Amino acid sequence: MLKIDDLCVNYGGIKAVRDVSFEVPDGKIVTLIGANGAGKSTILRTITGLVRSASGSITYNDEEITKLHTYDIVKRGIILVPEGRHVFPDMTVLENLKIGAYLRKDDLKGDIEWVYSLFPRLKERSWQQAGTLSGGEQQMLAVGRALMSRPKLIMMDEPSLGLAPIIVREIFDIIKEINKSGTTILLIEQNANMALHTADLAYVLETGRIALKGTGAELLKNEKVRELYLGKG
Repeated sequence: MLKIDDLCVNYGGIKAVRDVSFEVPDGKIVTLIGANGAGKSTILRTITGLVRSASGSITYNDEEITKLHTYDIVKRGIILVPEGRHVFPDMTVLENLKIGAYLRKDDLKGDIEWVYSLFPRLKERSWQQAGTLSGGEQQMLAVGRALMSRPKLIMMDEPSLGLAPIIVREIFDIIKEINKSGTTILLIEQNANMALHTADLAYVLETGRIALKGTGAELLKNEKVRELYLGKG
């Protein structure tokens, strides 16, 4: 579904991403893990057109999208759930969900109910301002808002960041449920253990380069990954 070839991204004189290549197969969960500053978020922002690459190509369903604007990338079914959630704090939960469907002209009722079935707490707080929700509830809302556009590929940047362990498990259960419904997922996650247990394919990014790749199960057993990211020597 998504193919990245020799992607390079610069911030001023700094090479944030260096000759990165990887693939996201249709219907799979793929994760990128790595330390802070490795270039993970930059890759997602480049895929969505928020950051421009210096070189390389991004191909989505056999169409090169490297130079497309963000609006056109969203129209093709690629949605980013950004790090830090970025809900609209002065809007209600329901209004935030409807904002996620701004490109759609059809009836939203069925999709709103589906989001509420995934996140019952959002239904309970439908008329509550998003800024008054807990961190976990805001993360649920950010994911729900992304789902309202009916994405084919949803990219999540650190969905568990700052959340209590019980909420992290809930978020990852929902990620699996979304994938079962037919949505492909590209996941960036500091919680490498949860990410690798969830992902079909995984890549380790170190200082802007892909250092390791394999299935989630394979990388869980890799000694270097265990030492650096799982805290197990």
